[in-house]
Amino acid sequence: MYPLKKRRLMIEFDEMWSFVGNKGNKQWIWLALDVETREIVGVHIGDRSEQGAIELWDSLPDVYRQCAVAYTDFWSAYALVFPEQRHKAVGKETGQTNYIELFNCTMRQHVSRLVRKTLSFSKKLENHIGAIWLFINHYNSSLLV
Repeated sequence: MYPLKKRRLMIEFDEMWSFVGNKGNKQWIWLALDVETREIVGVHIGDRSEQGAIELWDSLPDVYRQCAVAYTDFWSAYALVFPEQRHKAVGKETGQTNYIELFNCTMRQHVSRLVRKTLSFSKKLENHIGAIWLFINHYNSSLLV
């Protein structure tokens, strides 16, 4: 067995909106992506509040919460929840959140219920969450090939 390669853990965070039933019922998809492996390592679906950021942080494996540098946009909930010594709020022009932004676009293209103008929207929150999880699991498993 080869020893594991040591690397600096970096993760990118972002959130994107979707809706269930009607556009007044927004559901925010909070995501965390490992920069080196491109794997989605944390997910929360809910509102866009400090509690949503807490749930996303809690969804991360321990090694990321303890060691990773977290790159986010300037959404205030991140600064309230993430440890200051690991959190880096950056603008889009820095390129530090490019991979998660690309993943958001990819997910919108592949999960029809996430397209902003669509007839394929979710009527039930459980189905909405299920479709998102199915895509994320398929995406992560395709990285292993």
